[in-house]
Amino acid sequence: MRKRAEDVDRTRQRIVEAAVHLHGTAGPGATSIAAIAERAGVTRMTVYRHFPDDTALFEACSGHWMSHQKPPRPDEWRTISDPVERLTAGLTDLYRFYRSGEAMLTLVIRDQHAVPESIRRAREAMARQYVEVLAEPWPGDADPVRWAVIGHATAFSTWRSLCREQALTDREAVEVMVALAGVVGVGGSAG
Repeated sequence: MRKRAEDVDRTRQRIVEAAVHLHGTAGPGATSIAAIAERAGVTRMTVYRHFPDDTALFEACSGHWMSHQKPPRPDEWRTISDPVERLTAGLTDLYRFYRSGEAMLTLVIRDQHAVPESIRRAREAMARQYVEVLAEPWPGDADPVRWAVIGHATAFSTWRSLCREQALTDREAVEVMVALAGVVGVGGSAG
């Protein structure tokens, strides 16, 4: 019985690792169950036995990938009371995460249409949490322009634009976005 359970666990792990590899190299939109099965050395039916729907497979894939990452830590940012220091720490943490996970994040974001809705909603909720935590210590609570700037600063696409397309370092990109957030006043007027 124990050997059978271990075999089942190993098979499940191979399927998850195959999905992670394919999502990170071809993207979720180009990853089929047949390709996952082939890479894992199992049948399509075996994949479906372990993961009856896309959501279960994506959750296992995401969990496995994230277990090998150092995710952003918004609870740690929240301990910083100064708004500029908090934004600097938060963006530094996010941009580090974006750089280390760039290949996977690029493909998953590109292929949003192939990502189950529940996982998209969870990622959107996390993105809102980043903005809320980083915006809350600023004077002029809930200033929509500052929130928009901070939302823009926390976006993966902003990091890619500044650091890949414009060749800034992560530190330079953080400095630019913190400066921009600091210039924006209540209602969007300059500082």
